[in-house]
Amino acid sequence: MQLDKSKIKLLFQNRDTRGLIGNFFYLSLLKVLSFVFPLITLPYLTRVIGVEKFGAIAFATAVIVIVETVVDWGFNYTATRDAARSRENIDVVSQIFSEVIFSKLTLMVICFVLLFSVLPLFSVSKEYELLLLLTFAYIPGHILFPEWLFQAFEHMKYITILNVLSKLIFTVLVFVVIRKQSDYVYQPLLVACGYLVSGIIAIYILIKRYGVYVKFPGIKPIVNRLKSSTNMFVSLIVPNLYNNFSVILLRTYCGEGATGIYSGGEKFHGIVDQLTQVLSRTFFPFLARHKEKHSVYVKITGVIALVMSLLMFLCADLFVDIFLTPNFSDSAYVIRILALSPIFMFLANSYGTNYLVLVGKENLMRNIYVVWSVIGFILAWILVPKFSYIGVALVLLLTRGAIGVSIYLTAKRCMKE
Repeated sequence: MQLDKSKIKLLFQNRDTRGLIGNFFYLSLLKVLSFVFPLITLPYLTRVIGVEKFGAIAFATAVIVIVETVVDWGFNYTATRDAARSRENIDVVSQIFSEVIFSKLTLMVICFVLLFSVLPLFSVSKEYELLLLLTFAYIPGHILFPEWLFQAFEHMKYITILNVLSKLIFTVLVFVVIRKQSDYVYQPLLVACGYLVSGIIAIYILIKRYGVYVKFPGIKPIVNRLKSSTNMFVSLIVPNLYNNFSVILLRTYCGEGATGIYSGGEKFHGIVDQLTQVLSRTFFPFLARHKEKHSVYVKITGVIALVMSLLMFLCADLFVDIFLTPNFSDSAYVIRILALSPIFMFLANSYGTNYLVLVGKENLMRNIYVVWSVIGFILAWILVPKFSYIGVALVLLLTRGAIGVSIYLTAKRCMKE
């Protein structure tokens, strides 16, 4: 018994163990609050702006999420991996940070010019142009908030505090600014305000607390940084072929009402998805240095994914009754269809991002995402016009299922080799 106590004491004296426990605590706190804040604003927003305007916001968000993915260019994983392995050398970390920041700013400018150059070709109304512009305003704050670098340092405390701050600012401003249906265009601007404030504070912490500095790295390092992240970027961008594009198709063929119904149900899946993503990225820098601990990570995240799936399936009607209006009653079907998605996302994150990427096999993961995303894109053209929001949910579930299982089988094959 004394030996066991000694082992336990020794375990908790280990720096990596203390770091993981601390990160898990802050992660848990962040996720609890991430559940709470949307559930405070969601009933109010759905009642004030209605189903159609809720759908309009979902449409604009789907477009800007594609921009966000382009701007990130996979750096949230590749740069995190590189910085985690060199975090004791602040000059190397600062070089990586500078390359990422200037790369993201360049990509943001390119995306802005392209997006608002092509809008006139689609006869988009001035109201939608304004909505897209205000939604795009989220991108600068997103760039300034280098969550990936805090993850490399394995200091989730700052991510938690700053995320909570951004959500608190958004939550308060929602009740102050959005008072009638026409105010719906300000919702994305409020999100942007929260992230901008958090981003400025994050940069200050990195400079003062860690000694990170920013300098122009030169054109060649920026190009090399983009090249080194291309495989990861492709893996992250191609899901938009079936994911956000399905929402755009839904709005085109079935209108804003159907888009609002889907978005209402997908919101709950989005909250669960955030949990799996942040958990994945919390362990990512640790596994970059300790790949032998992968099986422990798989067990933890597997149990959480199973619990989330059961909760979504069994409580779909209850979620809709409590947090949405009666106009969103059909959103329960979307929640139930997507109930298996957390399990498939667990497979993709555990064996893809947190294994194949870490062992330098991201090209295999890229190929899987490309093939199944193209198939999902084709499937969306068939199912969405015919089955409306049910079709979108089916496309997401089937495609994510195929991706998750394929990545799992590929990783297992690599493990054997």
